[in-house]
Amino acid sequence: MSTEALVRQWFQEVWVQGDESAIDRLLHPDAVVHGLSPESLRGPEAFKPFYRVMRGALSDMHIEIERVVVQGDSCAVLCHVNAKHTGDALGGQPTNQPLKCDGITKARVKDGQLVEGWNVFDFLSMYQQMGWLPNPVLPPA
Repeated sequence: MSTEALVRQWFQEVWVQGDESAIDRLLHPDAVVHGLSPESLRGPEAFKPFYRVMRGALSDMHIEIERVVVQGDSCAVLCHVNAKHTGDALGGQPTNQPLKCDGITKARVKDGQLVEGWNVFDFLSMYQQMGWLPNPVLPPA
C-alpha cells in the first residue's frame, strides 16, 4: 500500500468511520505521535485515550483531505474536519454546535504502518466555536 493510501485509510477508518480496531492495524506498536498532547504518544495503547476523548465529544465527523504531498516514506496532509460537539468527553457539556477545524499531519510509514506522526490542528478555533473560549478582538481592517 502506498504512503498516501495508508494515510487516507487512517483518516477514513479511524476518524470518519470510528473504527478503533483500525488503530491497532495501522499504527505501529512503537509509533510516536507528536502534537496531540503535552507528551508524545507512543504506540496504539497511548494513542487510544486521546482518540476516545475526541470520539466521545465529537460526532458526525467528516474529513476532507485537500492535499497530500509524498516524499519517500513520508507525507504531509492538509485536511479540513467537520464535526458536531455532542458529547461531554472534553470536560464540558455538549453544545451541539457544528465545528470546523483545519489541520496538517506529517506522517512517516514503514512496512505498511504509521511509525511517526506530527499533528497541528486548530483546536483553539474548535473551542471558540463551542463557545468555551472567547473570540479575540481583532483590530479594524
